[in-house]
Amino acid sequence: MTFAKNHKWLLVAIAAAILLAVALLQLRDGKPAVRIGVLHSLTGTMAASETPLVDAIRMAVEEANEAGGLDGAKIEMVVEDCRSDAGYCAQRAEKLIVQDKVQALFGCWTSACRKAVKPVVEKHRHLLFYPMQYEGLEQSPDIVYTGAAPNQQIIPMSLWAMREKGKRFYLIGSDYVFPRTANQMVKDVLLAQGGQLMGERYVPMGATDMDAAVQDIVRLRPDFVLNTLNGDGNRIFFRALHATGNTAEQIPVFSTSIAEVELAAMGTQLVAGHYAAWNYFQSVDSPENREFVARFKRRFGPQRVLDDPMEASYVGVQLWLNSVRELGTTDLVLVKTALAHQSMLAPEGMLAVDFGNGHLWKSVRIGQALPDGQFRIVWESAGAVQPAPFPFYRSRPKWLAVQQSLMGEAR
Repeated sequence: MTFAKNHKWLLVAIAAAILLAVALLQLRDGKPAVRIGVLHSLTGTMAASETPLVDAIRMAVEEANEAGGLDGAKIEMVVEDCRSDAGYCAQRAEKLIVQDKVQALFGCWTSACRKAVKPVVEKHRHLLFYPMQYEGLEQSPDIVYTGAAPNQQIIPMSLWAMREKGKRFYLIGSDYVFPRTANQMVKDVLLAQGGQLMGERYVPMGATDMDAAVQDIVRLRPDFVLNTLNGDGNRIFFRALHATGNTAEQIPVFSTSIAEVELAAMGTQLVAGHYAAWNYFQSVDSPENREFVARFKRRFGPQRVLDDPMEASYVGVQLWLNSVRELGTTDLVLVKTALAHQSMLAPEGMLAVDFGNGHLWKSVRIGQALPDGQFRIVWESAGAVQPAPFPFYRSRPKWLAVQQSLMGEAR
């Protein structure tokens, strides 16, 4: 009985010591941590692309904490695995907002994921930073779009490809809203310029067989292929194309979702010579970018690479930090007001939030994949391009009707 009593008091003493240690840590740190939520797929077909974005956000948070946090308060990341499932990601967004009380969300990759999370964010009048190039036709007072709008990636890439490679083009993409909508814009623009559509094919996300699509491309011999595949489908597609013996000179492919991270994961021999369009490449030659790359490699290892979605994720954190620091508060209404006029010199160059639509003014670049896993920039815009999420040649209601029809076609 004496042993039991002593054991009980020992447990009480240990618990009290732990509580005291926590209290001392809070006193030392001065203020409770400010939480942000991170929504990315760490498992499933999108994991290879999305996991590195968490590291980019982590670096931004660590740098901010080393500089004193937010007025002495540390920033804490709460990371949720979306599991490459849009519906599940929306559930995790709800949990981050309601249970974890985060001050901002950073995440999503596919448009299907963003569209699932958007109603959750808007219901709570919260704040999401979305880092991906996408099909446009959307804006929200509760979302900052740090990736490219259509006129900042897919449209200029398509026009450049037709000018440099020829008028006969083939479209292949994953079967969901982004590829179908983006390809409608491509057809609008290229057919108006005298282009000839040779074929159009969509495959389910997570598809493991691209042989039929590749055989169709090889049979038709287009001047170029526009690729809007996402996730592991890119590796399967390029492996099947490589197996036919056709080179990038014979059938050049222009991709919207292949960057340095995907090159490293897929193997550069599959993609070398082909093209991609982004706002940022690791090879951007500027003092700001060289320092950015050096800091990332010191933190995560010299073998790691950076790409556009990672840089856009880092930029999103910086824009949020700048707004909170400017105001001295994390109040969502005030932070959104401050965000609307933010600008910064980023690794990709000068950028600014467009007051009217919440997208960023960004430079446009087209790169050719090299055997070393980097891109040689073959074209870039003269400066930052104003975002146009709703391309001018249709009214907004007509665009929304077009997209609704295309979403009905997607599986």
